[in-house]
Amino acid sequence: MASPIVVVHGEAHREMPPEQAVFSVVVSAADRDRAVVLSRLSQRAADVGAILDRYGPVVERRETAGVQVHPEFKRRGERVTSYAGSVSTTVTVTDFTALGLLLADLAAQELASISGPWWQLRPGSRAGADVRRAAVADALTRAREYASAVGSEIDRIVEIADVDATAPHPMMRSAFGAAEAADTGTGFDLYPQQQTVEARVLLRVTITEPTVLGRGATG
Repeated sequence: MASPIVVVHGEAHREMPPEQAVFSVVVSAADRDRAVVLSRLSQRAADVGAILDRYGPVVERRETAGVQVHPEFKRRGERVTSYAGSVSTTVTVTDFTALGLLLADLAAQELASISGPWWQLRPGSRAGADVRRAAVADALTRAREYASAVGSEIDRIVEIADVDATAPHPMMRSAFGAAEAADTGTGFDLYPQQQTVEARVLLRVTITEPTVLGRGATG
C-alpha cells in the first residue's frame, strides 16, 4: 500500500540592504561641424573617465552603454543643419559612502546628465539561498502540522521545487541634473533602498499511516 502524501507550499521573504548601486552618465555635444561634435564628445567622455579614475576602488565596473552621433535637419529631406551626439556610460558602485560625491562631480560636468542610482543585490548573492532555505523550513513546518493533525509523522521527502520564484524588489530610480549639482557644490544625500528577496517552494512528503482515522473508527 502506497504511503499517504502531503503537499504544501513554503514561503519566506527578507528585507536586505543593497550591495550595489548602478547609474548612468550621459555626455552630449552639438555643433554645425561634425568634427567639433566628435572632439567635444571625446573630451567630455575622457573627463568622465578621469573622474571615475579618481574614485578608484569605489567604482567596481564601468561600461560604455552607447555612442550616438547623428545629423539634424531643419525639415525632412533638406540639407543638414547641425550634428548632435552623446556617449553613455553605465557605472556600478559598491561603496555608497562616496556615491553622493561621485554623482555630484559627474553631474557638474558640462552637458552631462545622470540617471539613477538603481539599487540591487549582487548577482549570485547568498541572500537568495538563505531565503530559499527559510522557505523550505516553512514548508516542513506546515507538513509536520498537517501530519500531526491526523496522528502521523513525516516519513520522507519526495520533491522540493521552486514555485513562482520572485526576484529582488525593483530598484529605485532617481535623476539629477547638472545644474543642480553645480549650484550645491556638494554631494547628494542618498538613502539606499532596502531590497525585498522572496522565495516560494513546493514540498511533497510521505507520512506514516494516520492514526486519527483508526481512533475514529473504534470510537
